[in-house]
Amino acid sequence: TLDDARDIALSLPEVLEQDHHGMASFRVRGKILATVPDDRTVRVMLGEDSIRAAVAENDGVCSPVHWGRKLSCVAVDLEVAESALVRELLTDAWRHKAPPTLRSSHTDLA
Repeated sequence: TLDDARDIALSLPEVLEQDHHGMASFRVRGKILATVPDDRTVRVMLGEDSIRAAVAENDGVCSPVHWGRKLSCVAVDLEVAESALVRELLTDAWRHKAPPTLRSSHTDLA
């Protein structure tokens, strides 16, 4: 559920929830790691290879999102996604967006 995704995101070090053009976003030190366009979806900001892998491994749960020509994030259908997948993707996004000094102080997430 969205509440579960929110709890997972906010459990990551220094993640805060903030508005992003009328939708919720989760940020680590100002960098967006996920947005919530609606109650059913979380868009997780990963590198392109990770986005492609998530989509390939989770057909029907994850779909790619392009902004213009750029593959920018993966949309996760929260009504069918297992919490373990949501946790994995949000943690990967945290690793992708958190600065190196923060990542190095949280080796349990490395």
